[in-house]
Amino acid sequence: MRARMIVLAGPSGAGKSRLAERLGLPVLRLDDFYKSEGDPTLPLIATGANSGLVDWDHPDSWLPDDALAAIERLCTEGRAVVPVYDIGRSERCGSHAVELDASRFFIAEGIFAQDVVPTVRDRGQLAAAYCVRQHPMVTFWRRLTRDLREQRKPPMMAVVRGLALMRDQRRIVARAVALGCEPVSPDKAYAAVHALVSRSSADA
Repeated sequence: MRARMIVLAGPSGAGKSRLAERLGLPVLRLDDFYKSEGDPTLPLIATGANSGLVDWDHPDSWLPDDALAAIERLCTEGRAVVPVYDIGRSERCGSHAVELDASRFFIAEGIFAQDVVPTVRDRGQLAAAYCVRQHPMVTFWRRLTRDLREQRKPPMMAVVRGLALMRDQRRIVARAVALGCEPVSPDKAYAAVHALVSRSSADA
């Protein structure tokens, strides 16, 4: 195994992307493996104000097999060509290469990151898995301001979705824990990953 993966899972808006940037390791953005809008297999919201719209928070809205194939290549070869996804347009808009260079670890982050944990653990590719969490109101506000700033969704849809996810945060975290993630704050995750990488460097 050339490298191993550190998973950052957790609710949308919990700070996974910001934490990944702080850590300074190569990053595989699992949200880039979303299906494009128009895919007939996309799940739809069944009830409520957004009934009939695509449910982008459902696991069936992304392509886990494609993500696992990219993880396999990074762990064994140190390089993978992966999609670039435009969330505002809900479609792929190109591709780019993730290069590990000399790094023995890389970050995989996204709202479905917990779903790959059992498989990569069985493959021996998992170094650690964390579910990043904050107070639900903090997560709600950060998610809402991000979605509005980046024009990811119409304002009313962003508010309705945000309130639903805030109410569902406990279940989201519990599911990630059940799949093998340790629930931590962003700062505790940062300290744990930094310690892991430092130990690995000392043992090299």
